[in-house]
Amino acid sequence: MHRRKIPHTPVEVTELGFGAAVIGNLYRVTAPRTASAAIDAAWDAGIRYFDTAPHYGLGLSERRLGAALRDRPRHEYVVSSKVGRLLVPNEHPRGVDDDGFVVRDDLRRQWDFSRDGVLRSLEETLERTGLDRIDVVYLHDPDDHWQQAADEAMPALAELRDQGVIGAIGAGMNQSAMLARFLRETAADVVMLAGRYTLLDQSALDDVLPAAQAHGKSVVAVGVFNSGLLSQDRPAEGMKYDYQDAPTDLVQRALAIAEVCEQYGTTLPAAAIAFPFAHPAVVNVTLGMRTAEQVRRNVELHARPIPDGLWDELRAQGLIRADVPITNEERYPRRS
Repeated sequence: MHRRKIPHTPVEVTELGFGAAVIGNLYRVTAPRTASAAIDAAWDAGIRYFDTAPHYGLGLSERRLGAALRDRPRHEYVVSSKVGRLLVPNEHPRGVDDDGFVVRDDLRRQWDFSRDGVLRSLEETLERTGLDRIDVVYLHDPDDHWQQAADEAMPALAELRDQGVIGAIGAGMNQSAMLARFLRETAADVVMLAGRYTLLDQSALDDVLPAAQAHGKSVVAVGVFNSGLLSQDRPAEGMKYDYQDAPTDLVQRALAIAEVCEQYGTTLPAAAIAFPFAHPAVVNVTLGMRTAEQVRRNVELHARPIPDGLWDELRAQGLIRADVPITNEERYPRRS
């Protein structure tokens, strides 16, 4: 699978990434064998970028990912994890985590974007994964912690990067405005943008994407299916959009995009995966994949050529913004 370099760093990521939140029992239990098989399928398909976080299953995702990768050639793959949520003993456990993961709540999350918190979090991630290093480290959802994240956490990560301990640094969030600030005002190399540059939401064109271009930095796009509405060939009522039931108007817009995709000989999910790559700042699309079957399906969707003219037609019909860029041929040649 083709790799793209995060500028000004030694890190190269494959076009597709494996998002490991789901193997941390996001929303429901994933059997250990199922999680391992998904990672094996990703490896067999050529995926070499894997993203995790302490938040995902209170460390379960990191442990599972590390165990699956530990015996593979370390120079061949890139792992990213996150800092900002320390895992500490839970003084009042109720039995099951209440933050979306079906795991025991013997631990709880504690916000901490201090220098010491960053160093402690990274050390604990290395212990859980059993890996010798984490290649990319993101600040995780610092929405309510800008000052400490910018003044303490990012400089701490920059020191580790400059010492060669980690390869690249950044932040990951569900909003784009603050990510743009990280790109403009801090030492961040790359940001992980969730759900804000998709076929249904191009708000990142107003801030984070131009900031990345202006400063020679990069964007990893996640949440490209917007929680599921763009994941099927024919969207329907009852599907999710940004973790909630999708509004009727968005379902209708997704259906209209799906119909244009059909006219051009492709599908809505294939277009959803391909869409972010049309912007020159995007280096990777990372997808949450729970099973080997999901991995194989998404890899096959990614491999489908996107016909010339699809984005132009969607722009002409007002289904995506008029300022959505067409593929930068020099950096990101079309696969059609």
